[in-house]
Amino acid sequence: MTARDPRIDAYIAKARPFAQPILARIRKAVHAGCPDAGESIKWGMPAFSYKGPLAGMAAFKAHCALAFWKASLMQTVPQAKRREAMGQFGRFESIDDVPSERALVKMVKEAVALNESGARVVRRRAAPKAPPKAPADLLAALKKHGKAIAAWTDFPPSHQREYVEWITEAKTEATRARRLETAVAWIAEGRGRNWKYERGR
Repeated sequence: MTARDPRIDAYIAKARPFAQPILARIRKAVHAGCPDAGESIKWGMPAFSYKGPLAGMAAFKAHCALAFWKASLMQTVPQAKRREAMGQFGRFESIDDVPSERALVKMVKEAVALNESGARVVRRRAAPKAPPKAPADLLAALKKHGKAIAAWTDFPPSHQREYVEWITEAKTEATRARRLETAVAWIAEGRGRNWKYERGR
């Protein structure tokens, strides 16, 4: 049996009272299903591994979540609630929402078997976003400035999208007008919306 990571003890202890028994049940089931499972903190959340990543759990303000790394290949893990929260189970708002320890152990054993077999999950690449549609006032302002419209045309869609979102999210006309003026000046200089944070600046 591998050593327990004290950071996970601390994570559970700091969690809200409703979350503590949920996290404790998941952790207990992981070690019952895989006594040699390793523990760590990844992305700020407890994670378990054995011959590769197995699962992770997290506590939030009003719910907990559980995610199996190879859930898409597993028969014991539900698939229906995938979009309600992180992981495959939706929101665990109380211990009653959590599968029984026996059911969790069965899932862990299946995840272990997948790792032992070398099974791989094929991660789908997200489809590229369509280029953003610039609002009429931005296009009009750019066209009045030759360097700005030329730079805009050469910008990648991500840079264009940042400017479009920044301008369209303005809450008042005055703010929008100020942002338009600033945007045209920056674009004319070939600068992205977040140029101040780019490397080398």
